[in-house]
Amino acid sequence: MVSGFLIMGGLGVVIGVVLALASKVFYVYVDPKIEAVEDALPGANCGGCGLPGCSSNAVAIVAGKASASSCVAGGPDVSAEVAMLMGVKIELKEAEIAAPGCSYGYQDADIKYLYQGINDCRAALLLDGGSKTCPIGCLGLGTCVRACPFGALSMGPDNLPIVDTKLCTGCGTCERECPKHIITLTSTSNRIIGEYVSDECTAPCQRSCPTGINIPGFIQEIRNNNYESALAIIKEKCPLPLICGYICPAPCELSCRRNLTDEAVAINPLKRFVADYEMETGKHITPYKAPGSDQKIAVVGGGAEGLTLSYYLARLGYKPTIFEAKPQLGGILRYVIAENRLPRKVLDHEIEGILQIGVQTKNNVVMGRDFQVESLLRDGFDAVAVTKGGFDSRQVLQPDQNDYDSSISGVYTMLDFLYILSKEKSIDLGQRVLIIHNGRESLDLARRCINMGAERVTIVSSPVVHELPLELQDKKGLAAEGIFIRPQTVVTALKGISRRLIRVALEDIHPIGQIPKERETIRADTLIVAAGRLPEFIFVKSEDQSEAQEEEIVWETIEAFRTFPGDKDGICTPPEPGRISDSSAVVKSLLSGRRLTRAIHQHFSADSVTPIQGLVCETDSILNVTEVHDVISSNRERPHIIDVEGNSKTAWIFPDEYPGLDEAS
Repeated sequence: MVSGFLIMGGLGVVIGVVLALASKVFYVYVDPKIEAVEDALPGANCGGCGLPGCSSNAVAIVAGKASASSCVAGGPDVSAEVAMLMGVKIELKEAEIAAPGCSYGYQDADIKYLYQGINDCRAALLLDGGSKTCPIGCLGLGTCVRACPFGALSMGPDNLPIVDTKLCTGCGTCERECPKHIITLTSTSNRIIGEYVSDECTAPCQRSCPTGINIPGFIQEIRNNNYESALAIIKEKCPLPLICGYICPAPCELSCRRNLTDEAVAINPLKRFVADYEMETGKHITPYKAPGSDQKIAVVGGGAEGLTLSYYLARLGYKPTIFEAKPQLGGILRYVIAENRLPRKVLDHEIEGILQIGVQTKNNVVMGRDFQVESLLRDGFDAVAVTKGGFDSRQVLQPDQNDYDSSISGVYTMLDFLYILSKEKSIDLGQRVLIIHNGRESLDLARRCINMGAERVTIVSSPVVHELPLELQDKKGLAAEGIFIRPQTVVTALKGISRRLIRVALEDIHPIGQIPKERETIRADTLIVAAGRLPEFIFVKSEDQSEAQEEEIVWETIEAFRTFPGDKDGICTPPEPGRISDSSAVVKSLLSGRRLTRAIHQHFSADSVTPIQGLVCETDSILNVTEVHDVISSNRERPHIIDVEGNSKTAWIFPDEYPGLDEAS
């Protein structure tokens, strides 16, 4: 009996010693701060932070590899607690929520294929589903619903996922699990700077709208009598809905599928209807505005493009200031378009709404006379965006500037340059000149520059060598004259010191799929752009101040239209194939202003302007149909007015007489 106790006791002592030794040998130190951070995290292990779970995220936060606000599922309270534990400050940011992007469930399909396999969208996608009109539709098996760790998703009666916005944390689990990429995380800010892409379910009217308005979305809100919600949807892409209601050419209606049955939905009148509602109520519908930041942006030009840029910068939290040469804002909208085409009270109402959200203005100041790029950067502005319009608007709005534009030192359009020479005025070209052009005129201009004292002239053109005029293909002969040809090349950036241009960045145009060469920077004292207008420049302070004296400012440009990956990107190239500029119509200027917003926002938040993968442009044809069925034909409701004799008329009338739709319509 005693021996048994001794044996058991001895074994216990031996095992205890072994365990003690093992604990010392295999001991793993756990940082108390990691444990504290992990306890503060919700423990959902959703992966929204991009890491396997909350434990991994806690380790990354303490190591400085993840921010204190990296847990998207925990919300601002968790971020604040983690920040307190880490002794850091966090910046407020807009929350994202899941948004399904499919409009019709599988029950609406003309041809249905029976599936009797595993009840999972990922498994079903592995099988051939047969021919389909829509290749991106939701499969409706609810994989996203089961994957959501917070119960924020459910399947609706139309077999499409429904998001409970109160429960959704924006963790992104559903987005990662959906094999068709139907669900994406979205926010107001993302929609402001976003564009339609090829794998997104969009209607032809949406793709045809130059501003990219979610047309089905705002029409649905009008149908539900939610006029303010409809206007909020419109203002995510178009800050001047009432102006567009008067003067927009409505290309969306030309693409409306209802044209296949009778005639298009009254998209533009409906847009004007809710904009009229806002004006009649006497208050401006103010959609979401991001928390404020300290970045100040100078916007040169108060036309449609500059107003749009300022509006969306303010909504994203920046502090924009418009510098306008005229006494009032509006540009061509105010000083060119006739009153009976666009009533001034409408313009004033729209501008008032833009200024109310935090846009500052300085009128009667001219770039080049009252201020320069470097002076604005010296005054504390973090970026300067130039949205002065084209050659035509400059001739109308700024006739007192000697009929040419020299507001950006060392940068000219070819028209301005030749005009200055015709007036026998002197131009300090410097030693090196760069001309962006691919025609014979560029060679004539290059020789004139050589005669004026330039040592070297470089002609940059986007076509390949054999597509250039014969005169430009003689590289050896031209080099003997001091003229050098750079075919298949684009200009991607400018750099200067104070009021001097010093360098230009060039990139070779590379075939799709080929790795591009590194950016090349060459010296340039003068840049001549062979176009009727300069592109939209965005100037920022350069991080490299080594070439400047103590009080000098080194500036550089960032790309404004990096919308397509690879082919023909650059600051002096068209933003889309087949489009010369974004100023052929007011609605296209609105698009240009919003894209400038995207460039500035990406520069300050992501350090670089990235292309949009799968961007849809006007020339693309996606999910189009040539016939529709089971649509009841009906006459389109038209506004009408009563003349002095009591007769109704809907003939050709001016927009200020055109009353728009009412609720009865």
